[in-house]
Amino acid sequence: MFKLKPALAALGLIATLATPAAAQNMFAPVAKVNDTVVTEFEVQQRVRFLQVLRAQGATRKAAIESLINERLRGEAIRDAGLQLTDEGVNAALEEFAARANLTRAEFTTALARAGVEKETYRDFVINGVAWRDLIRARYGSRVTISEAEIDRALSTQSAGGSNIRVLVSEIIIPAPPPQAARVAAVAEEIAQSTSASEFSSYARRYSATATRGAGGRLPWQNLSDLPPALQPLILSLSPGEVTQPLNIPNAVALFQLRDIEETGKPAKTYSAIEYAAYYMAGGRSEETLQQAANLKTQVDVCDDLYAFAKGQPEGVLERETTTPAKLPRDFAIELSKLDEGEVSTVLTRSDGQALVFLMLCGRTATQNADVSREDVAASIRQRRLSGFADSLLAELRSDARISIK
Repeated sequence: MFKLKPALAALGLIATLATPAAAQNMFAPVAKVNDTVVTEFEVQQRVRFLQVLRAQGATRKAAIESLINERLRGEAIRDAGLQLTDEGVNAALEEFAARANLTRAEFTTALARAGVEKETYRDFVINGVAWRDLIRARYGSRVTISEAEIDRALSTQSAGGSNIRVLVSEIIIPAPPPQAARVAAVAEEIAQSTSASEFSSYARRYSATATRGAGGRLPWQNLSDLPPALQPLILSLSPGEVTQPLNIPNAVALFQLRDIEETGKPAKTYSAIEYAAYYMAGGRSEETLQQAANLKTQVDVCDDLYAFAKGQPEGVLERETTTPAKLPRDFAIELSKLDEGEVSTVLTRSDGQALVFLMLCGRTATQNADVSREDVAASIRQRRLSGFADSLLAELRSDARISIK
């Protein structure tokens, strides 16, 4: 029970949410979808559930639209004869609760204290999982990824391959444990962005990167300079689309593709990355960030950091040389934006209590790199299935009899 307390705070379970709603007309129909209805009780429960998760857009109008879509998805799922197994249901509920660092039982208890019924949580999760299963079953065989498409994604990793440049915008949101659930909800909302201006607005509001003031916009960069794990994700996007939230230590990252072009010039790849990480107590406190800013003015190369680490505990300074694929994901993202001798102070360790003063020492060029064809194909497949899902829902809405009271 004691470990539930910080998680409850992260879920934003404030007293105002726990106030019982009036029972009058709670089961009056608010909307009718073909032969089923959406009740006032369901609408209030959905709004409250989204409020508990601190998801923006937790409005009555948005809740009604969401519930209408779920009714339509549910009809399609039933018509297809799909039904989740008990094991599948339990796994889905456990996985969703784990996003808030809680067990299913703890999450359900937390919701109950905020006035959210367990059936609201269950229906929300199960409808989403069953819908994804339906889309895979219905359209999976129609999604074919050609070898040429995969070759295009991998072309920047070969000696004679043409180079692809991308314009990407970034958002990295600090997410120490007490804030993890709130940040996860915000990140899910950002992932739905469809325009550069909308994504940039989120970047100015939430991002901790140096590009925050520019709306997260990065300049043109070679795709091959991005972390290997990120390259297929970027290639799977169309301009304007956003990656799903990427969990990194004490933070969440999202990327939007703004533009892409093929230059015809040979791609330059790297076999090794050398970096130094100097850990500064205090996390992203104003004092520690100022200390880091002062340190930036005093170091030009990684060797300079040894003088500042002298006399401090072992491990306060790490210097490593490794392949791009073996870099920690968050380090890889930040190092990809740096030139030799440049520094990033976006990341943290120790549950946000230590600021990472990350410095690029150098890169070793190579003609070869290892990017999985399977990862590229999976990313493209997921994008196309999402398109089929949107089209099917639009078709269901156009064919349905929908009335809102």
